[in-house]
Amino acid sequence: MPIKTARDALNEAMFHEFARDPNVFAIGEDIAGGRGGSSGDIGCVGGIFGVTKGLVAEFGEERVIDTPISESAIVGAAAGAALSGMRPVAEIMFADFFGVCLDQVMNQVAKFRYMFGGKTKCPLVIRCNTGAGYSAAAQHSQTMYQMMTAIPGLKVVVPSNAYDAKGLLISAIQDDDPVLFFEHKLLYQSECEVPDEAYAIPFGEAAMPREGEHCTVVAFGQMVNVAAQAIDSLAAEGITCDLIDPRTTSPLDEETILESVEATGRLVVVDESPPRCGLTADIAGMVADKGFSSLRAPIKQVTAPHSPVPFAAELEAAYLPKAQDVAAAIRETLK
Repeated sequence: MPIKTARDALNEAMFHEFARDPNVFAIGEDIAGGRGGSSGDIGCVGGIFGVTKGLVAEFGEERVIDTPISESAIVGAAAGAALSGMRPVAEIMFADFFGVCLDQVMNQVAKFRYMFGGKTKCPLVIRCNTGAGYSAAAQHSQTMYQMMTAIPGLKVVVPSNAYDAKGLLISAIQDDDPVLFFEHKLLYQSECEVPDEAYAIPFGEAAMPREGEHCTVVAFGQMVNVAAQAIDSLAAEGITCDLIDPRTTSPLDEETILESVEATGRLVVVDESPPRCGLTADIAGMVADKGFSSLRAPIKQVTAPHSPVPFAAELEAAYLPKAQDVAAAIRETLK
């Protein structure tokens, strides 16, 4: 099976879906790559992270639409197109910019099906990059998926690897409900085996990249890879853990988490987001409510501090949860 980056896997997913369904189109800032790239040809770059590279050359400017810098216009146009039977893939350049189009997302897109009595659907995907690690500072490094998970009516996807990214994006484009798709900046260059053919990964089904008996670790997005490093480092101490990657935060695979906690009796939840009202607290609360009798130790949460993301590389490195932080939390549950 070929090795591919997540950037290439996401690009492949869009090529598959554009070719399969003529109603699929993309809209966003610079997604056609502009006309001033290294070769001078439109589409030679494909957005600031190169994910849409080549789409406009293959499918034309009517299906790969560059827009002005207006997130509210991008999402508003995409929402109207979705209600009209199209399947737009809108790109918000940075997840932080959901603040600019929050009304369209929260009060319109998320509520169309409910407010129209189920007589319409909104097959809209909004892609964005998320997370810290590039010294992009406080306004371009937030995760934001924890906030969007709190909004009823939205499906929220947070892949951790290239294989999942391709399969989940294909599922997102084929879904009849609005999907927010969060791509971590550090994910784009990560590599793993990815098939050439199209495949879909169902929403609401967690993956378990590590299995063990002493502790359950739930992590999101890039933190899945950080947690895996921590778990692997503990093997020399005879400590083994289940590592659960929910893949989607809404819907959430509660069953897999609860079954694992029932077996291990311990839980550590890891996320790059700040701690207050976040996913770690949400998972901890769910397990305390539905699986309290299984617990043999207090639940531990590993998060970034309740602070804006720093710009300086040294401060950003200190801000982000690290493998040693996860390992320390796991050891704490075993005391």
